Amino acid sequence: MAGGDLFGNAARKIKAEKPVAKTPKAPPPEKSRTNGTPGEADYNASSIEVLEGLEPVRRRPGMYIGGTDETALHHLFAEVIDNSMDEAVAGHATWIDVTVEEDDWITVTDNGRGIPVDPHPKFPKKSALEVIMTTLHAGGKFDSGAYQTSGGLHGVGVSVVNALSERLDVEVAKNKQLYTQSFERGHAVTKLQNVGPTNNRRGTRIRFKPDPQIFGKAAHFRPARLFRMTRSKAYLFGGVEIRWHCAPSLLKDDSTVPAEATFHFPGGLRDYLASDIEGKELVSDQVFTGKVEKPGGHGSVEWAVAWMAAEDGFVHSYCNTIPTPDGGTHEAGLRTALLRALKDHAERIGQSKRASNVTADDVMNTAAALISVFIREPEFQGQNKSRLMTTEASRLVEGVVRDAFDHWLAAAPTQALKLLDWAVERSEDRLRRRAEKDVARKSAVRKLRLPGKLADCSNTSLDNTELFIVEGDSAGGSAKQARDRASQAILPLRGKILNVASATKDKLSQNQQLADLVQALGCGTGTHYKHTDLRYGKVIVMTDADVDGAHIASLLITFFWRQMPKLIESGHLFLAVPPLYKLTQGAKTTYARNDKHREELTKSFFTGKGKIEVSRFKGLGEMLPAQLKETTMDPKKRMLLKVMVQPEEKDETSQSVERLMGNKPEARFTFITERAEFASTDALDI
Repeated sequence: MAGGDLFGNAARKIKAEKPVAKTPKAPPPEKSRTNGTPGEADYNASSIEVLEGLEPVRRRPGMYIGGTDETALHHLFAEVIDNSMDEAVAGHATWIDVTVEEDDWITVTDNGRGIPVDPHPKFPKKSALEVIMTTLHAGGKFDSGAYQTSGGLHGVGVSVVNALSERLDVEVAKNKQLYTQSFERGHAVTKLQNVGPTNNRRGTRIRFKPDPQIFGKAAHFRPARLFRMTRSKAYLFGGVEIRWHCAPSLLKDDSTVPAEATFHFPGGLRDYLASDIEGKELVSDQVFTGKVEKPGGHGSVEWAVAWMAAEDGFVHSYCNTIPTPDGGTHEAGLRTALLRALKDHAERIGQSKRASNVTADDVMNTAAALISVFIREPEFQGQNKSRLMTTEASRLVEGVVRDAFDHWLAAAPTQALKLLDWAVERSEDRLRRRAEKDVARKSAVRKLRLPGKLADCSNTSLDNTELFIVEGDSAGGSAKQARDRASQAILPLRGKILNVASATKDKLSQNQQLADLVQALGCGTGTHYKHTDLRYGKVIVMTDADVDGAHIASLLITFFWRQMPKLIESGHLFLAVPPLYKLTQGAKTTYARNDKHREELTKSFFTGKGKIEVSRFKGLGEMLPAQLKETTMDPKKRMLLKVMVQPEEKDETSQSVERLMGNKPEARFTFITERAEFASTDALDI
């Protein structure tokens, strides 16, 4: 066989027609495939990116602080002050100083042990301070040896603050020497420097400024929010004194935040609750408070509970001074303890039959409760630590609080009977409402007399149902055709609803639109609100994408905040985001939410040179049902905005609602002039 060619003559024919390269190159393995997906050839080892140091934090801040919004911005301060609080709780610090400066600088100082500055065993060329500030998962709280109880557990807190700060300066006073080091965006810009001897000083000082590249130039610290966060820390640990300083230029004339203050509350949560319920009518004159301290702090529990006669209750919980707005096992333990102790008391006085139907919700719905626990190595849900998951906390709180509540009830029989009667009354009211609600859904439809009345869905599960509150009959008709009949209900409202913030109780009770809305939801209002009676998992306000639509949406949100705040707090209220424009270029069509979004799509979505046709929707009723479904109602394609209020912002939110929606126009004018940066008096309708 010539030349060792396996194909003989065939090879010679090919050679005659086309010369063969002397050293043919084998094609790359990926490109030789004919059945791969687009882009498969370009996906190789070079596509795998390895992030080092603090770069993951800057790339994905949401994974570490929950996002880049105002809440996340203030979480930076929480991480820093939590470290100082850990020193105080451990018995090493007696005071903490918080200073809020201009240009969003914050300084937190304590007189604790000070961050270690000696060389780190694993990184001999770096100090422990630099390792802590520039390395994820480096800290003294993984092992219980350094801290019996602590709020920071993952070794990420202060390093995340460093990564997301434009500048961070650290001062450590330790062994009568002062050390300093500076960082920018997570990188050390100076070496650890021994400035020299310092007398009568010890501890750590951290001064930082958030990075506008991460949070945006418009993001700023709010003194009122920082003030509340600082004060709450002093309530949670009576052994620490916290000093507050704020630049006067950051405070408005009508601000309730002082420029300087000192917080020290030996009474702890008792003082905290007293400030929260001041001036409010209580079911029982006595407040149920208590504290169980353990050596080293592990297993310590403190609580304060009062029952309000005319207002909805609340529960604020904490673990190792960290607020847990989503509750957790310590809250569950408190609920169980109060219920069981109250039922045991009812049995002791021969009223067990009356109390047989009382549930934890009946006891807690009007309770103003604060619960704080200190436990070793707690388990939280997420880096933001919004929910406590430690099983031990439930048993701990239940055991401690139940015994204490038993003694409290036995020692004050008159107060105990008032509380029992109140819980039984709540229980009977709940059962009565449930009996009234045990009607088929269609019966509720027949009762409603709205123009374009409620079009209900067939599903009854709370998790899988949605109620769209729609602006106008025309939009309601389109929505009814576009909806998923199994899970989506439509309730059209004609015109603008009543502004409940400026209306009298008589007007509120006589308003048919609001009455029908309440009936459709089925959960009641005010103190009669029952979450278990809510008929829909999502309540979605769907109005036109214009100024009038925004006004109607604000009126509805005001109604829900004033009459059904727990609907918002439990995360059931949403805003739909319908498009304002339809953009077409040839066969390509897309939708824009607003002018800014239209400009972005014009540059990014359309790549051809053809003319882009722009049509503006005057309202939802102008959209075809298919368009409305595609853009606004289809769960797979739509965008929803969740209406939420942070627990520490409740008072401020109520004040803002009263200011903007109340019956004082001068307050609205002041608000507009203070915040509308580009507005002029000529453009305002005044």
